[in-house]
Amino acid sequence: MQKTLNGATLRKIFIGGYSLLDKNKAAVDALNVFPVPDGDTGTNMTLTMQSVLRELEACPANDIAALSEAIAKGGLRGARGNSGVILSQILKGLTAEFKQIKTGEILVKDFARAMDEAARVAYQAVTVPKEGTILTVIRGMAVAARESAKSTQEFEKFLDEVIKKGEEVLAQTPEMLPVLKKAGVVDAGGRGLLVIFTGFLKALRGEVESELTFASDGVVNSGGSEIESGAANLDDLSDIEFAYCTELMISNMYKKTTMASIDALREKLMTIGDSVAVVGDLELVKVHVHTNAPGVAVTEALLLGEIVDLSIKVQNMLEQNRQLRAKRPLKEQGIVSVASGEGIIGIFKELGVDYVIKGGQTMNPSADDIASAINKVHAKTVFVFPNNSNIILAASHAQSLVDNKNIVVIPTKTINEGIAACIGYNTEASIEENTDTFLAAMRSVKSGSVTYAVRNTQVGRFDIKEGEILGIGGKTILAKAKKVEETVLKLIEKMLTENIVNVTLFFGEKVKEKDAFVLQEKLAAKYPKCEINMVNGGQPVYYYLISLE
Repeated sequence: MQKTLNGATLRKIFIGGYSLLDKNKAAVDALNVFPVPDGDTGTNMTLTMQSVLRELEACPANDIAALSEAIAKGGLRGARGNSGVILSQILKGLTAEFKQIKTGEILVKDFARAMDEAARVAYQAVTVPKEGTILTVIRGMAVAARESAKSTQEFEKFLDEVIKKGEEVLAQTPEMLPVLKKAGVVDAGGRGLLVIFTGFLKALRGEVESELTFASDGVVNSGGSEIESGAANLDDLSDIEFAYCTELMISNMYKKTTMASIDALREKLMTIGDSVAVVGDLELVKVHVHTNAPGVAVTEALLLGEIVDLSIKVQNMLEQNRQLRAKRPLKEQGIVSVASGEGIIGIFKELGVDYVIKGGQTMNPSADDIASAINKVHAKTVFVFPNNSNIILAASHAQSLVDNKNIVVIPTKTINEGIAACIGYNTEASIEENTDTFLAAMRSVKSGSVTYAVRNTQVGRFDIKEGEILGIGGKTILAKAKKVEETVLKLIEKMLTENIVNVTLFFGEKVKEKDAFVLQEKLAAKYPKCEINMVNGGQPVYYYLISLE
C-alpha cells in the first residue's frame, strides 16, 4: 500500500485527476441548475486542470516544491468561470503546504494538513461564501482528511474515506441551496472536485480512467455531445501564445538514434508549441519551435545526440513585443470587454473599447485570458467589463496577473449593462468620474434575454419542457412559450414599467433579420410611448438580448 507520495507520484495523480474529469465533464456540465445552455462548470474545471498539466509538463524536475509551484501557477492562469477560479484556489492552498515539506515525500498527515489549507484559501477567495457549493464540499473533505489521518497512513484508504465524506456532503447540497433542490440536482462544482479526487485515487491504484455514473446526482447523462470548449478566442494578430522562439542543432547522434527518433522528436515538440520544424538526417538535425517550455525542447533534443555549441538560441517574443509597445506613449485610460456576436463586438468597438475578448455564456475566458487582453491595451488604467456574472471573479483574479497597470473591474453582469456603461465613456474624465458614470449607467438598465430550455425541469411556477422558449428578466424566468416572438412579447410586457422610455433588442445569430424587424413593428405599435430599437447582435445562445431604460 502507498504510504508516501514522491514527485513522480504527485505528477501521476494530477494526470489521473485531469483525465477522469475530462472524460466526465459533460455529466458535470449537465448539473447546471438553470435550464438554459450555460452549463459549463465541468468544462471550466477541465480547462483549469488542463492548464495545470501544461505547467507540469513544462516542469522538468520531480522536486515536490517545483511541481507544487507549477500546479498552483497552472491553476491560476487557466482558471475559467467561478468554478475554475475556486478550483485554482483549492490547488493553491493544497500546494502551499506541499512546498513546505523538506523530506521529498508527502505523508498522509501532510496531505490532510494541505486539505485544511485548501479549504481555507478557497473560502477566502470568495467575497460572500455560499454553503451548498464546492466550498462546502472541500471543507467537508478537509474534516474527513483530518480524522482519517489519525487512523491510517495508507493513501488509498485515506483518499477513499475523504471521497466518501465528500459524496455525503455533496448529497446534502440541495438541502442547503433551494435553487439546487428545485432543479433536483447536486452542486456541479462539488461533483467536479470529487471526480478529480477520484482520479487521484484511481491513478494510485493503477486503474484505467473511465466514465463514471452519477445516478444520485439527479441528472441522467444521455451520452450526447459535450459542451464545446470555453476557451476565449483572443482574435489578435499580435497575440503570442508561445513566448519563446527556440532554435538548436543536434549532431553526433547516439547509436540508438534512428530517423524514427527524429520523427518522434517532431511529434513531441508539436505537443508543447507551434511553428515546429525538425529537419535533417542522422548527421545533423536543425530544430525550431515556438514554445513556453524551451527547457523541455532542449531535454528532448538531448535524447537524440549532442547539441552543437552556440547553436542554441532562445528569444523571448513577449519581451520583444513589450519593447515595441514601450516606444509608444501610454494613454491614460482604456477598456477591455467580454462579448460574443459580431454585431455586439462592433458596438463595443464603436463605443471606444480597446480590446474585446470573444466569450461570455458557455465561453468563459480564464483569468489569464483577461490578463492577456489587459496587457494588450496600451494604457495606464484599464477598465474591465465582464458582462457576465460568471466572469466577474475571474476578472478580479486577473488583477494579480498584471503588473504596472491600474485595473478597475466594473461588475457588469450582462451585455446590456456593458453597452449602457460604455455609452457614457469620456476619455477626458478622471478615473473616478468614469467609474461613477459606468456604475450608474449599468444600474439604470433592466436586462432581459430570450433563449431555449435544454431540459425538463421545474423553476418557480413554471413547468418547463425541453425546447421551450424562455424569457428571462435578470435571473428570473418571467415568460415561456413555444415561439420566440410570443416569448419576447410576454417578457417585455412583464418587464415594462411607466418610467421605461427606450427598449433595445439585440437579435442573435439564429434570428432572421426580417423576423426581427416585423417584431420591432409590432412592439412599436403596442408601445407608442417607447422608442423601440432593433440591432443585429449576432450573439449565440440567445435569440434576443433586451435592454429597457
